[in-house]
Formats: sequence, C-alpha cells, structure tokens
Amino acid sequence: MIANFEWTNARSIDDAISQLNEKAIIKAGGIDLMDRLKEGLDMPSRLVNIRTIAGLDSITEESGWLRIGPMVTLATIAGHPVIRQRYTALADVALKAATPKIRNIATLGGNLLQRPRCWYFRSDQFHCLRKGGDRCFAQDGENEYHAIFNNQGCAIVHPSAAACALTALGAKVEVRSKNGTREIALDDLFVLPETDVTREHVLNPGELLTEIRVPAPSDAARSAYTKVGQKESFDWPLVEVAVVLEQRGGMVSKASIVLGAAAPIPWRAKSAEKALAGKSLNEQSAREAATAAVQGATPFPANAYKVPMFEAVVRRTILAAGEV
Repeated sequence: MIANFEWTNARSIDDAISQLNEKAIIKAGGIDLMDRLKEGLDMPSRLVNIRTIAGLDSITEESGWLRIGPMVTLATIAGHPVIRQRYTALADVALKAATPKIRNIATLGGNLLQRPRCWYFRSDQFHCLRKGGDRCFAQDGENEYHAIFNNQGCAIVHPSAAACALTALGAKVEVRSKNGTREIALDDLFVLPETDVTREHVLNPGELLTEIRVPAPSDAARSAYTKVGQKESFDWPLVEVAVVLEQRGGMVSKASIVLGAAAPIPWRAKSAEKALAGKSLNEQSAREAATAAVQGATPFPANAYKVPMFEAVVRRTILAAGEV
C-alpha cells in the first residue's frame, strides 16, 4: 500500500536540497522508486522531483574530465559518440541495460543509487538484515543469483551496472547539501555490509548527487564490458565485467578489472589487475588474470556456477579491451 505523500517540482539544486530531510526522497527517472513504493520499502512524506532542474541532463568535456549530469538517461549515454568512442565500457553498460523503453527514462544517477534487487529484501514477508532484521534469508534460502564474494553477512549483489563500469574507469561523483559540496571516488561511494548492512552508499539524508566525473582516458587506454544474463535482451546480469587496459611497448602498463553481480559492492579484482601488469596481453596472460579474479570466492551451492562463468567472462573482456 502506498501512503499519501507530497510532490514538489524542484526549481534548482538549492531548492531541491532545501526540501530534503529523512522523510523526503529524490525522484529522478523513478524506475526503482516506483518499485520501492509499491513494495512498501519506502514511505516518504515528500517526493522531490529533480527532472525540472535545468542542466542536470548535460554531458560535457572539460579540463580532462567527462562530466555527466545525474539526469542523463541511459539511452543518451548509449548513443553518445564521445562516450561510445572513448568510454566504451560505459556506453555498452547503458546499451545493455533493461529495455529500450526503460533506457529512455532511467537516469545514470538513479542507476548508481538504486537499491538491491534481492527478492528477500524486496518482499514484505521477510524482515531481513538490510531492513533491520536479524538474519539474511539468502544464506540458507534461494541464493542462485546472490553474491560469491563478501557474502557471509548480507548476500546481495550490487544492482548497478553503471557502477561497475564507472569504478573501472576511475570515476568520481559530486554531491551537494546545505553543508557544501564534496567529491567521492566510486571506490569509496559504496558500503559493505560489515560497515553498515542497512545502506548501499555513503550519501547522507539531505545530500544530492549533482554530477558524475570520469577522467579522460589516455590515448593508450581501451575499455570493454560484458554482460551475461538468462535473457540477453533485458534480464538482470548473472555476471558482468568491466575492464580498462593501457598498453605501452607491447605490455600492459595499467589494468582495472571490476566484477558486477558478484558482491554487495562493485568488486574490484585486484589480484587479476596485478596478474596482468607488466605482461604482454595474449590468451595465456588473460587466462591467468581470469583465474586470479575468482580467487577467494565463497559461493553458495546454488550459485557456484558463477565462479567458472566469471572466469570465462573476465578472460573474454580482457581480450576485448586489448583489441586495437
């Protein structure tokens, strides 16, 4: 049941911020928000619509950064020529998300800050850890789509595909509040369950995401993204991988490898990154890095299939990123 709430159309960023409190919720594209309202996860006193704020849907290149407004739709990102050419992993994330109709509405900011899709969290019949309960029902329940890393507390997988690519690309976000502006690296934006099981990110009530900033890649950098789902046309990923590589003198000088649908946060495969560094990129080095990427996984019996699947997809995505 959806409770009564006030709807306001914000005129500016400052106007939106002035209306935020612990009972108010930002409305961007509204895809995840509508689901949460119907599921009873959120019962706000006010929805603050930020679609009416000019300038939050812009994409610009400035001073070595790609600057993306939080209201830019996934469809716009998928078709943007600069993003397609220089930030390929992000363009592919947007292109492969959901359906064309949803991509025309869903925003980058909303994708980053959406809440988990775990069926126990979304059901009003289960008072799980993330909702303030005393257990994760996925531990002994239906967990075939859940985490294989850092899954001993809350076993959600992070729901944002865009976060996977943006983490690999070294992105940051700008957030504003009545107290000023702060910048947060994607690596620091998301919260592990052992830090706070009720939260997915570090934004506080009253803070508004106002910009996503991606550093301009070097001329030697290439990126790739691979998603595997049961229904390739629109389904949530079983596994997804974003890779950014730089090669100099025939060797990998820098690698960034991030796994999605693997852990409660976008999961950086640091062992795989180290395994590639300083090596010539070929089938053997990609395979060794892929093996390193799944080291330390602790799958449940029902989702152990993800381990070899991730290994295969990491290898394929590394080789795709290495193509010139």
